[in-house]
Amino acid sequence: MPSLGVANFITDIWDTLAISSLMVAVTVTIHFLGLAALMYMIRKRPPLADPQARHFSLRFLAILFVVFGLFAVHTLEIWLYAVVYHFGLHAFHDFETALYFSTVTFVSLGYGDVILPRDWRLVGAIEAANGVILLGWSTAFLITVIGRLRALEHEWLDHKAE
Repeated sequence: MPSLGVANFITDIWDTLAISSLMVAVTVTIHFLGLAALMYMIRKRPPLADPQARHFSLRFLAILFVVFGLFAVHTLEIWLYAVVYHFGLHAFHDFETALYFSTVTFVSLGYGDVILPRDWRLVGAIEAANGVILLGWSTAFLITVIGRLRALEHEWLDHKAE
């Protein structure tokens, strides 16, 4: 018969993994929907593909729009983790500390000046892995958008040379 300590550990680890898995599922869904919304808004702007349009300024604004949109999506995801740390897990005494911890963890900066209680450390580690993946996904998205805008610019230059 397992000791009570082992049973508590097994219960605690499953709670931690359940919370972490739920957070990953929610933030990945938010990220997907955010990228889909950004893509929809960029595609909806026909002047970006118009050779007669002031191409540089429109493309510059489109890139800024995507960057600020990505920043907003990541901010929402970081704040969501902070809400869970403070209000759900009661891991921090104030929301500012939870938000600070979530931010440095999500971007894998990890100063180490603020740490989670032992029971919830794995949630923080999984947030860091989640953040790296979501930041990489955003980087790939931004590079793709810039590449497509550059391709439009080349098509515009080729069309102008004819």
